[in-house]
Amino acid sequence: MHRTDETIDPLGLTNLRLIQPKKGFRFSLDPFLLCGFSGFEGAGVIYDLGCGNGVIPLLAADRSSAGRVVGIERQPQMAERARRSVALNGMNDRVVILEEDLRQIKRHCPGQEADLVLANPPFRVPGKGRISTHGERAAARHELAGGLEDFLQAARYLLKDGGRCCLIFLPERLVELLARMQACQLEPKRLRLVHHGVGEEARLVLVEGFKRGRPGLIVEPPMVLYTASKELSSEAATWYGLEDGSSSVLSPES
Repeated sequence: MHRTDETIDPLGLTNLRLIQPKKGFRFSLDPFLLCGFSGFEGAGVIYDLGCGNGVIPLLAADRSSAGRVVGIERQPQMAERARRSVALNGMNDRVVILEEDLRQIKRHCPGQEADLVLANPPFRVPGKGRISTHGERAAARHELAGGLEDFLQAARYLLKDGGRCCLIFLPERLVELLARMQACQLEPKRLRLVHHGVGEEARLVLVEGFKRGRPGLIVEPPMVLYTASKELSSEAATWYGLEDGSSSVLSPES
């Protein structure tokens, strides 16, 4: 099921397991934040753009009643790894992983069928920050093969009118994100900033847009990930997989 250069790890504090490389792109807290923010309400068909090793498709299938979850991944080795993780968790009947460049998504995906599209796009443009020498990490963090505009155009193509798109991104690019969402007819409706601790600057931003939605943005209370004692906050722990919100075993190094 997995190779010597891979590990099988618990996916957060859930019953799910994930195959990931020992050296390469390994999951972080970001997909748990995105899934917790989206909520999955009313989503019968869910797409994840740039699904990597399959974290978000697995979480979406586990936490929603969606009949179909589709992960799109351009890198062959990551798409293949995601398929094995889907099989490992017995989800082949609901989850499909497509090896596809999202810029060519019309070749194999019907338009206007998704109720919810999730995306954790690469945060940085080439030339901003150090580009990893490891191919998987580099493609996950920098816009080397498709940028923010490509993710939004793919989401607009996939979504039904009134469907939702939820993204996690950098606050420093928030103005660009909101402007590009409006240009793609994905009207921003809900926004939440994520802070590592009380009094710290926001590190991430979560945004929800509706295809052809009416203007009107709700800015939700900020989310603080860690307490003063360096444990995950109750809400963050719940999103990570602890149903009772207990965070005693979790810290920023987890």
